[in-house]
Amino acid sequence: MSGPSFDVVVPTAGRPSLAPLLRGLAHGLPRPGRVLVVDDRAGENRPLLAGMDGDLPAEVVVVRSRGAGPAAARNVGWRAATAEWVAFLDDDVVLADGWLAALARDLGGLPADVAGSQGRLVVPLPSDRGPTDWERNVRGLETAVWATADLVYRRDVLAAVGGFDERFERAYREDADLALRVGSIGARIVWGTRTVRHPVAPERFWRSVALQRGNADDVLMRALHGPRWRERAHVPRGRRRRHLATTAAAVVALAAAGRGRRRVAVVGSAAWLAGTAELAWARLRPGPRTRDEVARMTATSVVLPAAATYHWLRGWARLPRLLADAERAPGPRPAPAPPDAVLLDRDGTLVVDVPYNGDPRRVTPMPGAREALDRLRAAGVKLAVVSNQSGVGRGVLRAEDVDAVNRRVEELVGPVAGWFVCPHAPDEGCDCRKPAAGLVRRAARALGTTPDRCAVVGDIGTDVEAALAAGARPVLVPNVATRAEEVAAAPEVAPDLLAAVDLVLGRNGS
Repeated sequence: MSGPSFDVVVPTAGRPSLAPLLRGLAHGLPRPGRVLVVDDRAGENRPLLAGMDGDLPAEVVVVRSRGAGPAAARNVGWRAATAEWVAFLDDDVVLADGWLAALARDLGGLPADVAGSQGRLVVPLPSDRGPTDWERNVRGLETAVWATADLVYRRDVLAAVGGFDERFERAYREDADLALRVGSIGARIVWGTRTVRHPVAPERFWRSVALQRGNADDVLMRALHGPRWRERAHVPRGRRRRHLATTAAAVVALAAAGRGRRRVAVVGSAAWLAGTAELAWARLRPGPRTRDEVARMTATSVVLPAAATYHWLRGWARLPRLLADAERAPGPRPAPAPPDAVLLDRDGTLVVDVPYNGDPRRVTPMPGAREALDRLRAAGVKLAVVSNQSGVGRGVLRAEDVDAVNRRVEELVGPVAGWFVCPHAPDEGCDCRKPAAGLVRRAARALGTTPDRCAVVGDIGTDVEAALAAGARPVLVPNVATRAEEVAAAPEVAPDLLAAVDLVLGRNGS
């Protein structure tokens, strides 16, 4: 009896911690159905997996989001998933030994009303001193409920509630919002036994001030889930009232000083100073109280109440616009428009690679090739083949032999709109031989479109490079001949032709 099926979704901004996480997913059992790495880098064209050592999960697929934050990236990931369960992991967690096996045990036999399973987060802290303010902040993840750093949902439940609310643009409150909506349809989220380690990232001097932007998201949470949302989401109330009072005292002091009301200015200044000092001491008292920590807590405590108040007010100011923003609110999303054309490599992609084959009788389609192309035809996508045939230039093949093989390919996988072949030997210096862009550009032009409206599907790095050189979208479908470094460097990877087609059509494969 097989266990529960699950895909893994990892949104990432390209942090170095991604590589060891993927290695951890590659070396455990049971295997995930697919590992969907969501590239959420904005304005970055370098291949996401470049430089990794090739020690990757067998079915890793890179999909792109638009740099709109973790909620939007996770939506891209789960909508591309096909398994019953979708496991979300942050790209900076470290899997415990046996995490995959523990996940399978956590999911095995769960009743139908259980929509999700939450993993347990461990935040390692120094044992020889008290934790800093920032370390205590991260340690809060250990007791947080519904933290999507390790949380698994049923895919059909995600579809039922519309996924993550993309109006939450930061990694803050988007997971609590989703869990409350899941609970509203009568589903439960339970604790699992698996664990991940969440290391504390290096602290930046003003990080605590930057985190106050989350006050704006709290306003959205109140509007969506009512004034008692904190109790329902198990979120502590925090210090907002004290921040408002401290900021109000500063405003009164400044206004009074400007009007020459010295006594009122002194009282306001004293109240502001008392509030600031209380905040600084509350943050310093449990920590190591090193010189750096004292300087950081003193400086940030001066501006933190004003920052919190500003972002809280900003949240109210932007609330009408967010509530009217149906495009980013949770709900079904139309599939992306398919490309105008898909350009396919021949040998190793459409048919089994037989070196310098000029015999139609030796043509064998790759598994799923006919069905994959039929899906594209049904979607109205134009098809063409772009193929290097250096055997002609080397004198091993005749052009007529290549044509005969191509006709046999069409007999087996169905018609295509055009064949674009480079007959030149590698040393002839032509502009059509992949990885040059010539074949892709010629094919796009002949099909009445442009390269940026085309996807190129191939099995080796030269196919990817030709697509990138022309401005088309590359999708790599590896086989036994594909080198590990080619897989690591490809922007998008699919395990087979059918998955590649679903990827370019924006389908989830179901």
